[in-house]
Amino acid sequence: MVKKPLTANDYPIAETQPDEVIGTRGKPLSSLTMESVINGDVSMEDLRITPQALEKQAEIATSIGRSALASNLKRASEMTRLPQSEVMAIYELLRPGRATSVRDLLDAANRVRNDYDAQLLGDFLDEAASFYNQRGLFRRRY
Repeated sequence: MVKKPLTANDYPIAETQPDEVIGTRGKPLSSLTMESVINGDVSMEDLRITPQALEKQAEIATSIGRSALASNLKRASEMTRLPQSEVMAIYELLRPGRATSVRDLLDAANRVRNDYDAQLLGDFLDEAASFYNQRGLFRRRY
C-alpha cells in the first residue's frame, strides 16, 4: 500500500496520526503515560525524536513550500545517528573563529559521511568550509 504524501493537514502528526509516532525502542506515543513513567517502563530513549519523525516533518514542510526548513529537518534526521560528542564537536567547529582552516571542516564533513552516513550534513559542512574561507572566518576572533 502506497502512503499519500504528508501535507499541512497532517500537522501535528502526534494529533492527526498518533499511531504513526513510534519511538526508537518501538513504543507508540500512546504508551508514554504517567503510569508507565512511574512504573519505570519509559527511558530517555523513548523520548528522543526519531529520524522518521523528522523526515515526516520535512515532508510536511516541503508540501507548504518551506524548502529551507525541510532541508534542516532532513539534516537533523541524519544527526540522530551521531553521538552527542560528535554533534557538540561540529557545533564548536561552526562557531566563527573556532575552526582554524578549511581542512578542519572538510575533515568533519568526511568523518560524518564515512562514519555515520550523514551525506546532507557532510554537504552542509563542505558549504560552510567554502563560505568561512570566503569570509575569513578561520582567524581567531578572541
